Amino acid sequence: MSDLPALFVHYALLLFFPPLLLGVINKTKAWFAGRQGPPLLQPYYDLARLFRKGMVVSSVTTWVFRAGPVVNASAVLLAGSLIPFGAFDAPVQFTGDLVLFAYLFALGRFFTTAAALDTGSAFEGMGAAREVSFACLAEAALFMAFVVLVRFSGSLSLTPMLHAPMTGALTGLPAAALFLVAVALFVVLLAENARVPVDDPNTHLELTMIHEVMVLDHSGPLFGLVSYAAALKLFLLSALLLHLVLPVTLGSAPLDWLLFVSGVLAVAVAIGVVESVMARLRLRYVPSLLIASAVLCVFGFVLTLA
Repeated sequence: MSDLPALFVHYALLLFFPPLLLGVINKTKAWFAGRQGPPLLQPYYDLARLFRKGMVVSSVTTWVFRAGPVVNASAVLLAGSLIPFGAFDAPVQFTGDLVLFAYLFALGRFFTTAAALDTGSAFEGMGAAREVSFACLAEAALFMAFVVLVRFSGSLSLTPMLHAPMTGALTGLPAAALFLVAVALFVVLLAENARVPVDDPNTHLELTMIHEVMVLDHSGPLFGLVSYAAALKLFLLSALLLHLVLPVTLGSAPLDWLLFVSGVLAVAVAIGVVESVMARLRLRYVPSLLIASAVLCVFGFVLTLA
């Protein structure tokens, strides 16, 4: 269990920090395009506006349509209790919590796609089919990454798994294995959050939309929950990736928290750079990218056996 101050900071960051990452990504993309871009805090303004607005709900939908965004946001928030932030322990940890972490994301995805199908729209059904198809491959890559970390740490709990790289200097084959896993997790992060090159969160071209097409019928507070849950997922997967690309501790709680926040912001900048220098892939190439990320984890596992 974490001590009280660390617990407070953990949940403060979990609840209030994620929308800032979207602002950093937008600012980075604007800088690359030579524009000023929206204010850094624009995602917070957008969420406040959405939660103040009313909702328009189709008469053909059922309770599933309303439950989708609520369950999704709740599942991702619960997953945030299982992941350690930086050098600090997760508030909730137990043997096998890595499985719960992955399937809380899957639970949220199930209800999001069910809400899309509940509208009776073939358009949203198309997006839901693409979402679950790609998610199967991304989930496989995530579990393969966990297998490598379990082998590396000897633990089935997320906190000791992710803190294992901090225990000593990484050289040779272990460092190479963790590097391959980090690359794979970055691809999973882009896929799970519907970012370029897998999807474009700003697109309005119907034939290429994946995540955005599933939430076209949501409005007001429901759409606010969808946007907030997307920011939460981006934050949690960035925190997961950070344990592999920045496995250091400064020995001081304030400095460690500052290091963690800076690292997560750096991941957001990296996402903005990727979205600025490359276009999204054709849909038929996305499975190959996700399969390649799983293969990288397999190679990483082989290196841990040497």
